[in-house]
Amino acid sequence: MPEPTNPTYSVPLINQIARFIFKPVFRGIFHLLARVRVTGQENVLKGQPYLVAINHISIFDPPFVLAFWPEMIEVMGAADLWSRPGQAQLVKMYHGIPVHRGEYDRALFDKVLSVLAARKPLLLAPEGGRSHALGMRRARPGVSFIVEKARVPIIPVGVVGTTDDFFKKAIHAERRLLELRIGKPFSLAAMDEDGGELVGQARRDARQRNADLVMTHIARLLPEEYRGYYSDSEVVDHQGEI
Repeated sequence: MPEPTNPTYSVPLINQIARFIFKPVFRGIFHLLARVRVTGQENVLKGQPYLVAINHISIFDPPFVLAFWPEMIEVMGAADLWSRPGQAQLVKMYHGIPVHRGEYDRALFDKVLSVLAARKPLLLAPEGGRSHALGMRRARPGVSFIVEKARVPIIPVGVVGTTDDFFKKAIHAERRLLELRIGKPFSLAAMDEDGGELVGQARRDARQRNADLVMTHIARLLPEEYRGYYSDSEVVDHQGEI
């Protein structure tokens, strides 16, 4: 893995303590409000860096995944969360990584590479934000850029049941089923052509294809109505599962 510009990454002690408190508390909340099913935990590559790529329906997705993931994991989130009362305190205490959507942020990518260089797993949503609907939107190419630079495996995860109305229905005694479906890790093929490095539009197109490939791996973990843009996609994995 190449060294990032700033290779040092660590989680402050106060945030580590907050995480150990948050995890069981949020697990308890989700168990109280819903029926929870987690499958595929054997696919988690413990003790090494990897990306966790999820479908992103609502604000409930990241805390649900973080609460039930088998190990502590870093997380990226939309920068506007850092200015919302209540949510801001939670993401700051967790030590989340703010993302300014739609902008190229070199400092952000350096930090992400630092996380992976420190052998920590990282959670992200390739769609670049919440869909507010069951069907997935087309991925942004950022996930492909990160994997291209960091060369780490990806664990696809399908999240089911965490719709925008989840909490409202839960407090009215509708304990729906929430599912965390953890797929097998895989890697992306190197982006080159006939032995040469891709440049310009060819590179951008290749990054989008790889981002779409990540999403198709997520799609095959989800019910048909959740697949959205990727409903008709076929998974073609150039390197195969790990």
